[in-house]
This record gives sequence, structure tokens and C-alpha cells, in this order.
Amino acid sequence: MGFLQTLWLQFLSTLPLFVLILFGFLLIKILKWPKTITDSLTKFTFSAAIPVMLFHIMSHFSEQPTADYRLLFAFFGGTFVVFILGRWIAAKCFKLDGASGTMFAMGGIYSNNVFVGLPIVRALLGDEAVPSVALVVVFSALILWTLATISIEFAQIGKLSTSSFKKAIKSVFKNPVILGILAGLIVNYSQLPLPTFVSKSTKMLGDMAAPLSLVVLGMGLAEYKIREGLKLSSFICLIKLAILPFVIYIIARLLNLPTLETQVVVLLGSMSIAINCYIMSRQFNLLQPAIASSLLISTVLSSITTPLILAILTMAN
Repeated sequence: MGFLQTLWLQFLSTLPLFVLILFGFLLIKILKWPKTITDSLTKFTFSAAIPVMLFHIMSHFSEQPTADYRLLFAFFGGTFVVFILGRWIAAKCFKLDGASGTMFAMGGIYSNNVFVGLPIVRALLGDEAVPSVALVVVFSALILWTLATISIEFAQIGKLSTSSFKKAIKSVFKNPVILGILAGLIVNYSQLPLPTFVSKSTKMLGDMAAPLSLVVLGMGLAEYKIREGLKLSSFICLIKLAILPFVIYIIARLLNLPTLETQVVVLLGSMSIAINCYIMSRQFNLLQPAIASSLLISTVLSSITTPLILAILTMAN
């Protein structure tokens, strides 16, 4: 099978997922659904549907192929390298200060792995890839929020405080997605038998989580506009959609990761910028227009770049 044919097949396989994002976008733009609906559906998806889906899958963790934990070194090793590169580009090319440079670099590394990465990887690679995604999701919240908090605080006041570090960790363990994963693992390793009605109910709710998360993402994107900071946004998207997955792939190959784990971490690295990154920019009041534009642009572009990357990975293996 030639490369172009492989690329076309991968594009067709991901197209329905991006159609759901477009559908959510059009619900707001054309039907003018109020923001309260977006907020409510987002809260339900993030706080209930996705955690229940992850609980159901992780409660059967022992039945899944064992994930190679070296994937964490590949994903976060690549993330750290690109973060340093992003800080350098921000300082040298755009003359940003340390705090703004950190936000610029975070835009280049923070993937939307809950709302986009999880459903896309699950659709393309199957349920056996979900434990690997769950590992990345658990540590992403802890590592990336802590990295941003420490880097911005150090840039702004020149020192670190234990209170900000504790606050970052505390927020991670209040995250419903993390709690769903941990609860599922507890059930799995305690070998507590779930009643059939509980197992079937969680599966039914979990099955709706992936499509609903994509629709909700589209609804949320309708709130943003491409306006200020387009030069910054273009560089952020280049780093996020091209450089990050390439660096992760190189590290994965150096670690000799199995094919599945390599595909998972590279695909997760290729996803659009996370909504959490925009929340972070608002929390620290840094580069909000540029991050909002990057969020929208990277989501559109990733509909092309992610199938391209998967096609390259498929041909390479």
C-alpha cells in the first residue's frame, strides 16, 4: 500500500471524529445555543462521562495488554525538551519575558488528551491503547501544571514557594478524570467483583463519552476568535503539531518502545492544544489572545496533521 493511499485511509478514519467537533461548533454558531448549554455539557462530560468511561476501562486493567511504562519517559522527556526550546524561541525571537515565555512554551507542549486524544486514540488503536493513554493523562495534569506554576512563579518573583507546589498537586487529585482512573485501578487490583448492572451502566455511559467530548469541544471552540497574536499562534502551532511529536518519536525510538506505545505517545503529542492551556493563560493573565487563537487553529490543522503522522508511523512499522 502506497503512502498516499495510507494517508487517505488514515484521514478517512479520523474524519468522523473531526466532523463531531464541527457539529458542536455549528450548534453554537448557527443555532445560537446559549453558553449555559456549553458550560453544562462540558461539566457533565469532564466530571461524569469521561471519568466513568475511564473507571470502566481501568477496572479491567489486568485484562488489557501491559503498558510499557517507558512511554512516560518518551512523552514527558520530549515534552521537557520542547518546553526548553519554546522558552528559547520566546526569548530570542519574540523578546518575551520569563512568565510570558513559559506560557508560550506551554502552548507548544500541552495536548488536549482528554477531550480529543483519548477518543481519537481509542478509535484508531482500540481499547488496548487506553491504559497507555491513561498513564499519560494522570501524569500530564501533575507534571504540566506543576511545571507551569514553578516556572511562572520563579520568573515573576525570583523564588519558589511550597504553597504553590502544594496547590498544584492538590488540584490534580481533585480532578474527576484522575479520580476515575484511580478508582478503576483500585477496583481492578482489589479484585472486587462489580455487579453486572454496575458494569453495564458504566459501559453505556462510557460509550457516549468519546463522541460527546468531541461535540462539546466544538461548542467550546465557537467562543474563541482568531484575532490578536497570530504570529505567536503560528509558532505555537508549529511547535505543538510538528516539533513535539517528532521529538517524542525520536525518544521513543531511542528507548526501543513497542509499536503500540510509540503510536500512542506520538499521536498524543500531535493533538491540538488543550483547553486547560487557555484556562492556565487566564489564571496567570498571560498571552490569552495568542493561546485562544492557537487553540482554534491547532484543532483545525490537527485534522490534517494527525492522520499524516499516523500514516507515517504506519509506514515506518
